Amino acid sequence: MGDTGAVTTSGSSVVEHALLALLVAGAVVACSVDPTTLPPTGTSAPASDAAPSGATSGAASPAVPKRGASPTAVAAPAGSALAALRRLPVKGRAPWTGYSRAQFGPAWADVDRNGCDTRNDILRRDLRQVVLKPGTHGCVVLRGVLVDPYTATTVAFVRGVYTSRAVQIDHVVALGDAWQKGAQGLSPARRTALANDPLDLLAVTGSVNEQKGDGDAATWLPPRRSYRCSYVARQVAVKTAYHLWVTAAERDAMARVLAACPRQALPTG
Repeated sequence: MGDTGAVTTSGSSVVEHALLALLVAGAVVACSVDPTTLPPTGTSAPASDAAPSGATSGAASPAVPKRGASPTAVAAPAGSALAALRRLPVKGRAPWTGYSRAQFGPAWADVDRNGCDTRNDILRRDLRQVVLKPGTHGCVVLRGVLVDPYTATTVAFVRGVYTSRAVQIDHVVALGDAWQKGAQGLSPARRTALANDPLDLLAVTGSVNEQKGDGDAATWLPPRRSYRCSYVARQVAVKTAYHLWVTAAERDAMARVLAACPRQALPTG
């Protein structure tokens, strides 16, 4: 009986020690857990892992371009300038070799045979409150008011040696740029048509036109941001009509502009 009692006492001690060891181990584990990694009581999985509110299992989410997404991810409707841009060839610039204004025919030639030079045709089209010179068959513009599409500023046009430069006619696709991107391969007659095509011409303030120079969309865009879609669409239309190409940098700059207005139509005149 004494032995039995000794065994019983020893067994109880073993059990107690085992329980104590388990309690100590649990405390150590609890202390080793960083409480900041545990979700607050009553919360579910993190939002990034949870299904979006209102989502249906297996349903496809609408394709909405994210901010900063590549312009190539934007849908381009048929007939849009963006769709036409994606069809333009992309190449490097050709050399300036052989370029001169004369390569595009006489300045402001009467290519449409209406009895009036191209500059006056565009002034009559783009100016308001136009006053024509008597005896010129409604051709020569003496005065008018321009609301510059590039800056939205209003400029008074007065024909004269020192005043006419206040309003100039911009080649939307600059002739120097055209020369380096395919116009060298056009016939002289086709280059003359390009230089006098109303599609490629806009009356603008002289200072802005001179600032632009021969820049393309990668190096110059109108200061008036709300006009940039129309401007780039017109450039795409000209390059499409005359089979000119764009550089990679120019294409990317155009695509960024048109991504904000993917339904911008390709102008025809």
